[in-house]
Amino acid sequence: MAKTRGNRRALVGTVVRDKMNKSRIVAVERLVKHPFYGKIRRQTATFMAHDEQNSTRVGDQVRIVESRPLSARKRWVIGAVLRRNPIAAQMAEAGEE
Repeated sequence: MAKTRGNRRALVGTVVRDKMNKSRIVAVERLVKHPFYGKIRRQTATFMAHDEQNSTRVGDQVRIVESRPLSARKRWVIGAVLRRNPIAAQMAEAGEE
């Protein structure tokens, strides 16, 4: 990745779609407290992220970093792969997609 300018937001999420070339859909979960009832619930947001080497697969946990607009919907870049999905890694080694 090139030099970073200033503080860029970084989020941790899971790759949920990898069918596009050099693009991934990453789901980021956060816990939100209901304003009236107080129950904690899970809220999921999805982001389209750029993956230059097509190195990530569905189920991988990744860190995405904010960047300049790369397309109409793509404003994030995959910064690092934190944990690989073991099943997807085995399928990639075997040559199955």
